[in-house]
Amino acid sequence: MESRFVERDAEAMADRYAKAGVGRDLALRVYTTRLLGEDKKLVLHGGGNTSVKTVVPDLLGDDVEVLCVKGTGWDMGTMEPPGMPAVRLAPLRKLRAREAVSDEEMVRVQRANLIDPMAPNPSVETLLHAFIPHKFVDHTHSTAILSLTDQPDGEQICTELYDGRMGIVPYIMPGFALAKRSAEIYEANPKAEGLILHKHGIFTFGASAREAYERMIEMVSLAEARLKRNRKAVFVTAQLPQTRAALAAVAPIVRGACSLKDEKVEGAWRRLILEFRDSDAVKNFADGAEARRYSQSGVVTPDHTIRTKNWPLLLSAPQEGKDDAFKRAAGAAVTAFIENYQAYFARNNTRAGNTKKMLDPLPRVVLVPGLGLFGLGRSKKDAKIAADLAEAAIETVTDAEAIGRFESISEADMFDVEYWSLEQAKLGAAKELPLAGQIAVVTGAGGAIGAATAKTFAAAGAEVALLDKDEDAARAAAKAIGGAALAVVCDVTDANSVRAAFDRVVAHFGGVDIVVSNAGAAWQGRIGEVDEEILRKSFELNFYGHQRVAQNAVRIMLAQGTGGCLLFNVSKQAINPGPNFGPYGLPKAATLFLVRQYALDYGADGIRANAVNADRIRSGILTEEMIAQRAGARGLSEKDYMSGNLLAREVTAEDVAQAFLAQALALKTTADVTTVDGGNIAAALR
Repeated sequence: MESRFVERDAEAMADRYAKAGVGRDLALRVYTTRLLGEDKKLVLHGGGNTSVKTVVPDLLGDDVEVLCVKGTGWDMGTMEPPGMPAVRLAPLRKLRAREAVSDEEMVRVQRANLIDPMAPNPSVETLLHAFIPHKFVDHTHSTAILSLTDQPDGEQICTELYDGRMGIVPYIMPGFALAKRSAEIYEANPKAEGLILHKHGIFTFGASAREAYERMIEMVSLAEARLKRNRKAVFVTAQLPQTRAALAAVAPIVRGACSLKDEKVEGAWRRLILEFRDSDAVKNFADGAEARRYSQSGVVTPDHTIRTKNWPLLLSAPQEGKDDAFKRAAGAAVTAFIENYQAYFARNNTRAGNTKKMLDPLPRVVLVPGLGLFGLGRSKKDAKIAADLAEAAIETVTDAEAIGRFESISEADMFDVEYWSLEQAKLGAAKELPLAGQIAVVTGAGGAIGAATAKTFAAAGAEVALLDKDEDAARAAAKAIGGAALAVVCDVTDANSVRAAFDRVVAHFGGVDIVVSNAGAAWQGRIGEVDEEILRKSFELNFYGHQRVAQNAVRIMLAQGTGGCLLFNVSKQAINPGPNFGPYGLPKAATLFLVRQYALDYGADGIRANAVNADRIRSGILTEEMIAQRAGARGLSEKDYMSGNLLAREVTAEDVAQAFLAQALALKTTADVTTVDGGNIAAALR
């Protein structure tokens, strides 16, 4: 591992922050914090922390000695000065004389001594930073360090490797006790350049930001070099099926198995989003003959447990053409995982005085021999975090097994961290949106209605895939939404294109829960004179296109086994045909009956089918040119034409999107047609 400290860059950052009133010490602290946070072999997703002891003015203008330490919720890789809240140092050091300090009291003391009362909570390891006398202190969860410490004789390995340059701290849960013991070990060897925390991570110290940072790089480099010596072969491959099932077939089954029925809302499910990884390292790990031993041994550092649970779900290898057998095996494996987790919780909650409330027992990492691993989360972001941490854990375990035998902390220690209120606070307490954990696919997403619908569903918490024949339009709409929105090229008149598009969505998100079949175009002509080819083209897009989309959605929904929702844009033409619009209205009328057929045939599977009957929406079908023509033909202004309904209000693409959202949320409604036209009696169904 090489140092990436560049003096010129550090000075430039210090100068830039100085203009904003940020002191030089804090500016350099931010610079090296970012260097550490950008290296995935050191920290991931909010892990680790750094600090600097300096002097700042308080709110009354008096200079105060403070500890600026990483705040909870901030990421080292994107650190800014506000993410390093300043805490009065003297009161923190005063706690050192105590025999014990509860977590709650520790947090109160830290918050009571913040210079800015609106600042985020200081790190859970603030006291350790405070008790060490050095000006700059760095802490990471280096994978190389963990590979050395996560051994039965990890402390001895590190003692020999560092030969007095680092203090060796036995495993203690983060908090006051760890801070006090670490300070004692440092004081027994004040020449130490840092601390190795057994089965937890590493601290380094320095008089300058550069010194603390480069000591971190040096100590981790020594660990990496040690891991290259006397390695043995690891992970002999188990016997696997010669023909393995494809990702598109496996992911929905895994996702469905890792879902729970909502106990309070009939028809609702707690679903998770998937993130797939299949690097050589991942496959070697998952395919190993001893995978059940080393994969179930526990976390590589307690910092991971809130994101990954304490062990992954290990499935059997899926064989091509035997999806039903894999689905049964996966369901049984998840049931066993949940029962095991519930028993783990019950055992340890009794020890904790029955004061804890069980988190959801679903796995957050799934290993599939012959395929790879899935990270799972309530959002794509959370799924990626779980997958990233799982890959880091695989690297740690692989190196640990290569020089010895991986060993985690005890079950009791894992529970204490997983259910530690200060660790749970890292996840935040934001209320979940109504479509959290669900995956929505919108066709014709590059157009006005499709783009508005995708945006509306994303705002409601869904992960969205935007399908359109026009790749640029789909990408633009996805970019406008941001987040994990996925643009996919799809021509709904081509069966192969539709299947490929849905398979890509499955590979990216893990499945499909909601489909808005919206793609369409309006052909015109007097029905007795129109060319048959035009009629066929219209049916290909405006009827068969919906059928192809629905068939692929149902294929995936049935594999998941958690129901789903099919939504169709049928247009008012299905009910109230207009002159010369037969080529458009006829397939739309057929699509209306298609909706009802899906509701009839798949209601028993929990799959709902509904439609929106919209009229006069500015879109690719009703263009500005067409609006002008039709308004002129009626002797109306464009405004009066567009608001020519009972309410005299123009209906927008966003109104249609809200109707689709309402149908998606209506868990006990199917075969419904919602009219969104401002009031048109001729198009009313009843």
